[in-house]
Amino acid sequence: MLTLEPRTGNTHLLQTLTPVLAVAITMLAGAALFASLGKDPVEAIRIIFLDPLLDPYSRSELLVKAAPLALIAIGLSFGFRAGIWNIGAEGQFIIGALTGGATALAFYDISGVWLLPLMAIAGALGGFAWAMIPAILKTRWGANEILVSLMLVYVAELLLSALVSGPLRDPDGFNFPESRQFHDSATLPILLAGTRAHIGILITLGISVAAYVALHRHVFGYHIKLMGSAPRAASFAGVSTTTMTAACLGLSGALAGLAGLFEAAGPVGQLVPSLPAGYGFTAIIVAFLGRLDPLGIVLASLVVALTYIGGETAQFTLQIPAAAISVFQGMLLFFLLAVDVLARFRVKYMRRAQ
Repeated sequence: MLTLEPRTGNTHLLQTLTPVLAVAITMLAGAALFASLGKDPVEAIRIIFLDPLLDPYSRSELLVKAAPLALIAIGLSFGFRAGIWNIGAEGQFIIGALTGGATALAFYDISGVWLLPLMAIAGALGGFAWAMIPAILKTRWGANEILVSLMLVYVAELLLSALVSGPLRDPDGFNFPESRQFHDSATLPILLAGTRAHIGILITLGISVAAYVALHRHVFGYHIKLMGSAPRAASFAGVSTTTMTAACLGLSGALAGLAGLFEAAGPVGQLVPSLPAGYGFTAIIVAFLGRLDPLGIVLASLVVALTYIGGETAQFTLQIPAAAISVFQGMLLFFLLAVDVLARFRVKYMRRAQ
């Protein structure tokens, strides 16, 4: 019989290297996957991980895709550390885009530097409010936040589709289910000419630094760590489970909503049913790959964004199915969790008692 027993000695270095090992194993397993599909595995891995780094435009797209992933993952990491599992960040992302985008459309004929900050506040509040639904249901009636937040993703998708097909539909859009294009005052300023890199990238970096300080240098971060590692000790120390649950879910919802607004007011430039890009689910991988640390999450978001851009290129160049790329990305979380377990435990064979 195979069992797991804790490793003795200092395993800090091994646990620190688990993200690197997980990426390396994912590359090997991905190569085997692509070879089984009849594709050149070396070329596929090169296209996914190397080619985007050599092209200037792809490097800018790397930042565009990494920003929402990092922003959502940072919010999720606070809850995950505290043992609060928000799996519905995709829904909060959609609602943030919807409320922020609706604000832009409400002031469609008015321009001003105040509009983008107002949209950002509306997007963050929209995501916050959507996350408060599972928070209230959990703290008042003991509902499972995993199931509630996940189910709300599909409600948010249907709500977006209904609104862009009805009240928010472009009156000059020939009945296509999409809103008007946001005007200049309602779109994020571009950082690099000729690219889609926008100011939201800098805001994300600022938020990541603030989150690092809050987690490691503030009593709020201490309470989160204490609640996640020793719930009974946290209760004896006066940490309110209700308050921390609401705070963690609200924070993750607000950051997911802000990320949704950045996507709507940045690369997309309007509200469309296809706005959900799966960032809310992929951010879970990013959070764990970054070891639930804000600065580690920034680096992890770049790695995962690389698989997005390289995967799209591989689909076009090598005709690799989109499902295979999704499996490849899913391998990253699987191997990360597996390597993390083996870093803390060793496999031991034990004979069954006769």
